[in-house]
Amino acid sequence: MTVFILFQTDIYKTRASRVFFGAFSSEVQAIDHAKENGLYTHNAEVVIIECKVDKIGEV
Repeated sequence: MTVFILFQTDIYKTRASRVFFGAFSSEVQAIDHAKENGLYTHNAEVVIIECKVDKIGEV
């Protein structure tokens, strides 16, 4: 199973600036949630990471 993790970050996409906004079952749902909540701005970026469930690793 795959989940999609939604983050908002600064324009440089540094890991330290990531803010978690949710885990979704599809990329489309993650994008829709980001649009509905105004995460796309001129001074921020949206990052969606695809992750496999039941695996360990750094995101």
